[in-house]
Amino acid sequence: MPPHSAEPDPDSADPGGLARAAVDVALRDRLDPAELAGVLELIQAVADADQVSPVSEHVLLHLRHGGDRQARNLLARAGGRLVGYAHLDATDVLAGPSAELAVHPGYRRRGVGGALVARLEAASPDGRLRLWAHGRHADAGALARRRGYAEERVLWQLRRSLLSELPKASLPAGIRLRPFAVGEDERAWVELNDRTFASHPDQGGWTVADLLVREAEPWFDPAGFLLAERVADGSLAGFHWTKVHGGSEGEHDHGPIGEVYVLGVDPSARGTGLGAALTAAGLRHLRGLGLSQVMLYVDESNASAVRLYERLGFARWDVDVQYRRAARTESEPD
Repeated sequence: MPPHSAEPDPDSADPGGLARAAVDVALRDRLDPAELAGVLELIQAVADADQVSPVSEHVLLHLRHGGDRQARNLLARAGGRLVGYAHLDATDVLAGPSAELAVHPGYRRRGVGGALVARLEAASPDGRLRLWAHGRHADAGALARRRGYAEERVLWQLRRSLLSELPKASLPAGIRLRPFAVGEDERAWVELNDRTFASHPDQGGWTVADLLVREAEPWFDPAGFLLAERVADGSLAGFHWTKVHGGSEGEHDHGPIGEVYVLGVDPSARGTGLGAALTAAGLRHLRGLGLSQVMLYVDESNASAVRLYERLGFARWDVDVQYRRAARTESEPD
């Protein structure tokens, strides 16, 4: 498709008086090597400025490995320079398409974000669109509200020290822990994950291929991918997948930090204390690597999980916000 030229609407006037940029937005199915390098450089510049990545791990994996065939890339240029990027994921037919975007720090409040969102809306088949903002930034919220979006989902980042006393929790009777075995556990883990997160918007519906993409990442460590199995038959009852961020993505510039990447307990094993025991074991593993901090993400609406993590010493650190725009009616102007 040809580039889409867009100017910001009058409501988005910059109070600082910065000159508006004439923005061209191009839609790409795939990025060539030069475009990919430019996008990754832009994402790094935004992460350095904001101390948080403007896009999720899912988007970074999409960029590095090709990702979902239905995903689209939007490149915003001003004067031939790449000043903005957006990723449009239309794979969730029930919830509707979702997008994440990044605007170069030197081109904010100059119409780049508005141009990207306008093009995202035009590329969304039924007018529905969800926008993710990483960190509760005032500019992102103002842009969303101007274009008719409302806050729908809040994802908390929690953190705790690994240097303080770690929680003590015993495994339920008949359960033992072992590390993930690459080449052997993929199918059983995917089946457990899908049972555990059957209704989760992000974690449910994984395939073996999704798992293999992450196994190929440099951060993947099977020793920190803990599986809880039943002694009687070897079936999986839960897991705690840990991760270590090295700061190379601009998110953690004060040294490596551990993450409770995914914690899952089979529905049949809930209420046994397995979740707390798995979390405690994962924290001990991360401390054993010499790390001093650990983080995790949890939906604000998941009250039981929030309570569990707070009992284990986690406190709120940062927040990601999802905004939704209702489907357009026939009478609504473009």
